Amino acid sequence: MARFSVVVSALDEQADLDRSLRAIGRAAQAIHTATEVVVVVRSGESPHARLAAAAGADVVTIERPSVAVARNAGARASTGQIIVTINADRVMSPVAFAEIERLLATGCYIGGGAIQHPERHSLAIDLALVLSKLTTYLNGLGGGMYWCRRDDFDAIGGFDERVTTIDDLDFARRLRDYGLRTGRKFVNLRQAPVTTACRRGSVDRYAYASSR
Repeated sequence: MARFSVVVSALDEQADLDRSLRAIGRAAQAIHTATEVVVVVRSGESPHARLAAAAGADVVTIERPSVAVARNAGARASTGQIIVTINADRVMSPVAFAEIERLLATGCYIGGGAIQHPERHSLAIDLALVLSKLTTYLNGLGGGMYWCRRDDFDAIGGFDERVTTIDDLDFARRLRDYGLRTGRKFVNLRQAPVTTACRRGSVDRYAYASSR
């Protein structure tokens, strides 16, 4: 059984999955422990499916183009003790798994999210970043990437597929609340931030992604 299962939602065909997978590989090498990667794609021909298979990842296809559906399907297909969910337009830190291991080993944390940084800067992107940081400060839920033990993921029922927007914030709230009931905290990875892609002409996409 793998220690980590990384579920990568690759529903956006323009996302740079290769870069995301390489980052996951670097993070896995840093801790020298078994890590499996499950890439979830839309049904039908997908360049992401071919790329993921060539990289040695497991591929799961879904009919409904929903991030919540994708994450749950990927989690069901995985076997790891710790589940990490990330989108294909995100790049995790090389020390992400090490930080997750360190925090979970304390027994004080239920899991959490990650601080996000844009891959480039402009006035509009920086304004979106300020809004994202304010939102994170107010709700404490973070975004970019979520992680927790499989038992806790199952205990809260994973992602709610009935929620069509901000489904990951809904997940984070329920994970945080479950942590409070079981004496553990929700925490965002500050030493292992996630880098979010910002395609030119897609500032609104970054602003939206910053909350996810």
